Amino acid sequence: MLRLEKRPQPSRFWVFATPVLAVVLTMVFGGLLFAALGQNPFETIRTIFLDPLFSEFAWFYRPQLLIKGAPLVLIAIGLSFGFRAGIWNIGAEGQYIVGAICGAAVGLAFYPSELFIIFPLMVIAGALGGCLWAMIPGVLRVRFGTNEILVSLMLVYVAEQLLASMALGALRNPDGMGFPGSRNLAQYPAATSWINQQIGMHWGVVTAFIAVILAYVALSRHIFGFNVRLAGQSPRAARFAGVNPSLLVLVCMGLSGGLAGLAGLFEIAGPAGQVSIDFNVGYGFTAIIVAFLGRLHPVGILLAGALMALTYIGGEIAQSNLGLPIAAIQILQGMLLFFLLAVDVLTNYRLSWGRQVA
Repeated sequence: MLRLEKRPQPSRFWVFATPVLAVVLTMVFGGLLFAALGQNPFETIRTIFLDPLFSEFAWFYRPQLLIKGAPLVLIAIGLSFGFRAGIWNIGAEGQYIVGAICGAAVGLAFYPSELFIIFPLMVIAGALGGCLWAMIPGVLRVRFGTNEILVSLMLVYVAEQLLASMALGALRNPDGMGFPGSRNLAQYPAATSWINQQIGMHWGVVTAFIAVILAYVALSRHIFGFNVRLAGQSPRAARFAGVNPSLLVLVCMGLSGGLAGLAGLFEIAGPAGQVSIDFNVGYGFTAIIVAFLGRLHPVGILLAGALMALTYIGGEIAQSNLGLPIAAIQILQGMLLFFLLAVDVLTNYRLSWGRQVA
């Protein structure tokens, strides 16, 4: 009979092979899904994964990789610290929204001033907004032992209602003729995150690369990274080593919330441009896939963020050119996480054939 046997130690081969195999399986079964929808599976997979890089319009799509990938990488880097330590912040989408609201509110409060300090203040407000929103489930876990998964997830829906309230109320454009949504921050020079709109570069892209470098240094060269890894691998050993579990929860939740808030601020001051009811597009949830696809490693997250951004851009092309529904693209992204988790079993277990011993 076929059974799983525990490996003496995790397989280094499968640690690196799992993401690759998960991507291949996603393409195969995604192709079958598209065939069931009446599409040519080979053409659809090519459109999603290759056209943004190698088509005649690739010069236009490639900058979009930076724009789409930056918030995913930034949020996933923050989540990776908590996930490594066994702290499950599933509500990054809410922290992303609140960071965007707080940052935009600061920028709009100074309108139409052109002071150079406005954008730095927006960055600080965005990070603090996301951090404080993430501290709610962190404090509740530390103080009352609540489950941070449920609390952080439920706060996403609260943040979405807060976003709708701001778009229809306090932050609504007074010159917008009653339509929901704030002023366009991308047209307010002192409050925009764009560095060069032609090449798709804004401060969120720069910050994402800096976050990758700092996360790599922190996890591999700093005592904080050691404490995070130790807490995730052996909580009891971490306590004996002097790691304060309550403090670690608060730091990891605050860090992930702050980076998610920054991602929201850069997005609303750049590509999105304004506080609107439909501002959030699920980056906070997609970043969970990016974090695990990148094996919770900063460099892996950078590559996974680029791949996931590719599915966003390719999905938009497929919707436009092939008439593919958006739900099919979301299923494809969900498949990626499903196969990643399924194949990851082989990292710690091996398949073996044999008769069952009585």
